Amino acid sequence: MTGMAGRAVKTEAVVLRSMRYGEADRILHLYTPDRGRVSAIAKGVRRARSRFGGRLEPFFRLRIELHEGRSELLTVTGAQTVDGHASLRGDARALDAAARACDAVGRLFETSEPHPGVFNLLCRKLSLLNEQAAGAGRPSLGRSATLAFRLKLLIAAGLAPQLGACAACGESEHLVGFSGAAGGVVCGACEAASFPLEEQAYRFMADALGRPLGEAPEAPEPALSQVERAIAATLEHHAHVRLMPAAGASG
Repeated sequence: MTGMAGRAVKTEAVVLRSMRYGEADRILHLYTPDRGRVSAIAKGVRRARSRFGGRLEPFFRLRIELHEGRSELLTVTGAQTVDGHASLRGDARALDAAARACDAVGRLFETSEPHPGVFNLLCRKLSLLNEQAAGAGRPSLGRSATLAFRLKLLIAAGLAPQLGACAACGESEHLVGFSGAAGGVVCGACEAASFPLEEQAYRFMADALGRPLGEAPEAPEPALSQVERAIAATLEHHAHVRLMPAAGASG
């Protein structure tokens, strides 16, 4: 039970967002393995002599200590860096991809319901981006990597698109379109409320769902556009969520 004085909470967390508040404070949106998304205030963090230094910035993975009182807003009382992802901070594309990943997690998993798998997936994504920015590892900065990450978030949200058979009637042949309302691919007889999903887009979705995050498949841009539309349609129909575009103009 939480008493008048509140209680201490210790957890790992990734900083999704950090916003200025008042003269010297910051409001943080954090994603944790056991408490989902939480918001916290870091008092005095913007002062030059703050004991937190620069470790409460977006994309830091932390061991964090919080004070939980009557307010929904927790108070940061301590923080140690697990991984600051220093390399991605010097790479504009890596920073952009990290922001899109954190934004997607924050929008799709905005409650306090725990999803340890989502936390681990986000940590892996940030590590891959950091490795790529440092000049190591497979490419993870582009649109295909972002869409592969989002497909895995759909699984975690219980919204994995049905790809093996028509989501409307169960037919396994002539799968020609995708319906967000039906939740997956549809056959020619059920395509009325769908949009075309070509073979390369279908294959990308199946491969991305079956491979580790660090082995995201590639596909031509028209196919990726269809994949992004399929993800967006699924989220809008079943989670009422809209995400940022998967990549900026530079891809």
